[in-house]
Amino acid sequence: MKAALEEAQKAYDAGEVPVGAVLVFQNQIIARAYNQVESLQDATAHAEMLCLKQAAQERGNWRLIECTLYSTLEPCLMCAGAVILSRVKTLVWGASDFRHGGGGSLTDAFSGHPIHQVEIRQGILQEEASNLLKRFFRERRECKMSLMN
Repeated sequence: MKAALEEAQKAYDAGEVPVGAVLVFQNQIIARAYNQVESLQDATAHAEMLCLKQAAQERGNWRLIECTLYSTLEPCLMCAGAVILSRVKTLVWGASDFRHGGGGSLTDAFSGHPIHQVEIRQGILQEEASNLLKRFFRERRECKMSLMN
């Protein structure tokens, strides 16, 4: 999860919503990514999506069986679907996302899925992940308020 937080910091530094992800296979990080929605002008360029795509290319297989995806934020519904379809074994996230969370905070894409069950662990380094997000959005609000004055 610390490597995912490093990716989230890269997003923060680039002015992106600070979410990072890494994918691990046999105790090795095989892919890493951070949000690039703004820089790529692509609503699907979430850290999880970019990481899954990179891992599939690395492994030469879209089936990421026996892999663990670490994300600093609970995946949205789109990313949750991609995790399931990619056959990721385990999903670990830090902060919950009550606005967009597809792992139970808003809706639960994983519960009772008929094709693939994903093992979920949540709240790992939650405080660090939450604090980075809070700082990012606080700074955005402060900047917006200063522009209005």
